[in-house]
Amino acid sequence: MNTTTREQLLDHAQTLIRQRGYNGFSYRDLADRVGVKTSSIHYYFPCKDDLLIEAIDNYAAHAASRMQDIDTTLPAYERLTCYAALVDGAPADQVCLGGMLAADLSSLSDRARLALQSFYRTHESWLSKVVADGQRDGTVAWSGDPETAGRYLFAAFQGSLMTARLFQMPSRLQDVVASVKAPPSSA
Repeated sequence: MNTTTREQLLDHAQTLIRQRGYNGFSYRDLADRVGVKTSSIHYYFPCKDDLLIEAIDNYAAHAASRMQDIDTTLPAYERLTCYAALVDGAPADQVCLGGMLAADLSSLSDRARLALQSFYRTHESWLSKVVADGQRDGTVAWSGDPETAGRYLFAAFQGSLMTARLFQMPSRLQDVVASVKAPPSSA
C-alpha cells in the first residue's frame, strides 16, 4: 500500500507521541523519519498543534472502529477480553496515545485537551455499556454504577499499559479484565 506523505507524518507522529510524549519530539524528528524537509511538514501541518489534533482524531477514529468491530452478541466479559486484546501486543516501547497525552496535559492547547477528553469519553462510554450488559448477563461483577465502572476500567487499562511497559509484562492487561469477572453461578 502506497501511503502519502501526510499519512506517513501522522503515523510517525503517533508513534513518537506514544513513545516520548508530545514534548518529546520535533518536526526535525518527523522530517528525519519520513525523509522530507521540516518546511514540508509545515505545508501539511502549519503548527505542531494542528498535527497533534489530527493525530488524536486519527488515533481515536481507528480505536473506535476497532471497538465497534467487537461482536456485541458476545457475553460482556468476553467483550472486555476482546477490548484488552486490542491493545495487547502493541509495541513494548509504546503506550496509548491518550494516556501519554494525559501526562502532557499542562502543555496541550484547549483544542487538544477537548479532543483528548472526547477520546476518553468514547472509551469510558463503551466500557460502561459493556459493564451494564455484564450486570444483566451475569458475566461482570460490578455492584455499582456502570458509568463509574467505565471510568474505572479505562483508567485501569491506561495504568496497566504503562506498568506492562515498565515491567515488560503484557499480562497486566488481562489482570484488569480478571478483576471484574463474575464468579461462576452455582445454579
